[in-house]
Amino acid sequence: MDFFRGFLRSPEQVGSIIPSSRFLERRLIEMAELKDVRIVVELGPGTGGTTRALLKAMPANARLLTIELDPAFSAILEEIGDPRLVPHTGSAADLASILAEYGLPEPDLVVSGIPFSTMPRAVGTAILEAVRDNLAPDGRFLAYQFRGHVRRLGEPILGQPEVVLELLNVPPMRFYRWRRQTAAK
Repeated sequence: MDFFRGFLRSPEQVGSIIPSSRFLERRLIEMAELKDVRIVVELGPGTGGTTRALLKAMPANARLLTIELDPAFSAILEEIGDPRLVPHTGSAADLASILAEYGLPEPDLVVSGIPFSTMPRAVGTAILEAVRDNLAPDGRFLAYQFRGHVRRLGEPILGQPEVVLELLNVPPMRFYRWRRQTAAK
């Protein structure tokens, strides 16, 4: 219900009326390649379904910074209680200053569920540039989306993504994964 209320409150910030399926979470964990991560950033974690899945799969010494615009969702994330979790309320476009605020290095992985299709193009571009500019060497950006807006915005900034479709989600979800190109920074 928290997720549905969030959608009603801010449909442009919440991409769906229902949270992610367990199949989506499994695909996310598979594509995230979490074995050796130190720092993970999750953009738009919502009520924390994917956050919990990431925490469960991450190494014990890794940290997870979540960046959520909705203060009500951030409050839910704070209740998770995992010491590796750093919940933050703010804009993903401010990634560099948020990492600095918590003394965190460049992330090995940035995961995004934020709906690029409903935000102004300039905001989406700013977020993707912030991701590109702050990824660790060999870092990855993994976005899961219903529509292809993130790909169209991301290709000029991040290059060609790998694309995988998860059919066992309502509606089906596309995963876009980019790997940092060393010359991109």
